[in-house]
Amino acid sequence: MTVLVWVTEDSWMACVDAAAARAPADEVTLLHVTDAGAVDAAQGAFSALLGRAGAGPGAQLEAMAETAATEILKAAAARLGRPARQVRRRGRPEREVVQAARGAGLLVLGRQNTEAGPRSLGKAARFVVDHASCPVLLVWPGPAPDNPLPPPPPPRGRPEAHGPGPG
Repeated sequence: MTVLVWVTEDSWMACVDAAAARAPADEVTLLHVTDAGAVDAAQGAFSALLGRAGAGPGAQLEAMAETAATEILKAAAARLGRPARQVRRRGRPEREVVQAARGAGLLVLGRQNTEAGPRSLGKAARFVVDHASCPVLLVWPGPAPDNPLPPPPPPRGRPEAHGPGPG
């Protein structure tokens, strides 16, 4: 069973720890996705402000993103403490992760924050949870909230907007 670990800046340590506890030896893939939209947006903003003059920050941002990906994958592999395949992708993170998860036995991804409830998942993570074709293990990036119980359900029935009807 291959365990795919989506390595992000916010939750990579918790995800790697969860994979180490659940994955058979030699069957871990660490995945980092560079969001192409961020670099493209910066380059577009630069061009819009300054026109065609100058090369823009695109190449520098790409180099910085590549360095960051290398560093986080290296740190994740060291934390895992055993051989792991390292994969880098560039594009829309949610789509790249769903594509990479095809054929995996388990996908490990982290919540965005430690707040219980729907806000603990960002848009990309929500998309992945909804569309991954394999089981998904969702981990807290730090300690789980003390009381992750859901709020009480809303009252039954719809409240009337305009008060009681005629009669």
